[in-house]
Amino acid sequence: MNSLPVTGTPVTAPDAELVAAARERLAGLATPAGALGRLGELAVWVAATQGAVPPPAIERVRAVVLAGDHGVADHGVSAYPKAITGAMVRTFVSGRAGVSVLAAQHGVSVRVLDLGVEEELAELDPAVREFKVRAGSGAIHLEDALTADETRRALEAGATIAAQEIAAGAQLLVSGDMGIGNTTPAAALIAASLGLPAREVTGRGTGVDDAGLAHKTAVVQQALDRVGDRADDPVETLQALGSADLAASAAFLATAAHAGVPVLLDGVISVAAAVLADRLAPGASAWFAAGHRSTEPGQQVALDKLGLEPILDLGMRLGEGSGAVAAVPIVRSAGLLLSDMALLADLLP
Repeated sequence: MNSLPVTGTPVTAPDAELVAAARERLAGLATPAGALGRLGELAVWVAATQGAVPPPAIERVRAVVLAGDHGVADHGVSAYPKAITGAMVRTFVSGRAGVSVLAAQHGVSVRVLDLGVEEELAELDPAVREFKVRAGSGAIHLEDALTADETRRALEAGATIAAQEIAAGAQLLVSGDMGIGNTTPAAALIAASLGLPAREVTGRGTGVDDAGLAHKTAVVQQALDRVGDRADDPVETLQALGSADLAASAAFLATAAHAGVPVLLDGVISVAAAVLADRLAPGASAWFAAGHRSTEPGQQVALDKLGLEPILDLGMRLGEGSGAVAAVPIVRSAGLLLSDMALLADLLP
């Protein structure tokens, strides 16, 4: 496996001269100043992260869904049983999941990998289980999610997966997730990283009622209290409060940023991993864009910290990378405006 870049190594930001050139070209387009709004801002990000002004067309988009089960799901934090996780992995493989349908529409490849699903999934292609770290994870309010060795393996797996996708030619990556109960560790990771209480970041996830939300919030707070100052270290945070799939997701994102390959983030799981990626690799967030706004409160808190504004706001909370994939056509369109739209100077005598 490839090793994750040394923890704490800063990420090189997109070239400032490219950013300036993209803004200059945007200002010169045959449109009133500012008429493209946030689409123009996105176009600048596309050019900067693709390394050219005007940018090439974004044709090779690769989504990776990292799946895992969570021990805390046995403690009343989810409206659905853990058996759904394995069933959904099979649905991804068959191409019938929500993100699969959207990806097929937009020419996005989808790869699903089992990092910590409780089921063996022995009937599936062994490649799906190539990076499996363990079956499930510890219940984070009672014990660590992973051992130190499992955390290291998960981080190395995420780095390797990112390297594989980049080697396959990805111009843009999408970070996806699958795991019943995963909004609970995601909330804990965000709260621990930002020094916030559970009540500010915990949402309804799969749709728990008011009593369920109160219980879930108490579980997240218990997890935060259990971990204490260990949350000052990002690797310790992932070991104590994450899971194999979440740790791998953080490494996946950090590795992509170090390689200068942009990533379109999805919902609260993806964004929680992005917060940890930015801690593992300071400055990584410059290579991330937020695909959509989730209904989970922790996602917005984390996006504010990362300085990211969602492209879409459709009230989605499916996960899987679905919201990010739905935003892919807008990202592509933004780049094409810089490459294909006329310049005002060319229209004038």
